Amino acid sequence: MEVETILPISEARKKIFKIAKMVQKPNSYYILTEKGKPKIVMISAEEFGLLQEMLEITQIFPNLDKDIKKAEKEYKKGDYLTLEDILSKEGFVLKTKLNKSKYVSRSLIKKRRERSK
Repeated sequence: MEVETILPISEARKKIFKIAKMVQKPNSYYILTEKGKPKIVMISAEEFGLLQEMLEITQIFPNLDKDIKKAEKEYKKGDYLTLEDILSKEGFVLKTKLNKSKYVSRSLIKKRRERSK
């Protein structure tokens, strides 16, 4: 639930510290008016940052809803790659906790190399 408070700028000037504290609550903001007309909105720095991130995301991904629906369809069809698939294609060697027998210590590798010389 959003908490909106409308206040004249002249009144806000007297209560600036209280307003600064109040806008720290999630979804709380103040609309400050001048001559009865909205002039500015006060929100927390955190809320402002989130709004900027959302705006940036919508600019980078203008069709995000369609992209998500497409990805969901592809996932249901099994048409996807896992992170492990992508990393292994890039040449990364993955270690798993499930199969500890695949772990080899560096010192053991070094000893094996020395013996094979």
